[in-house]
Amino acid sequence: MVNVQQVADAADMIVNGYAFSRCPEGFRVLNLNRPDRAVVFSPAAEVLETSMDDIEIQIVRGYLEKNRALLED
Repeated sequence: MVNVQQVADAADMIVNGYAFSRCPEGFRVLNLNRPDRAVVFSPAAEVLETSMDDIEIQIVRGYLEKNRALLED
């Protein structure tokens, strides 16, 4: 099981209960309220891997696009 506290502490950004972290593939996102829901985005915001439904992916992608400057160097 995922340790939600550790993920939240290590996150680069948290928006509306989603923890965003940079990774070699692009960006990892974990729903802190439902830790079984996660997605990995490429740098171009394409879905590489997910356990989220399509609606949740679109919501999270919107958060990523609006806050991308905070995640990039």
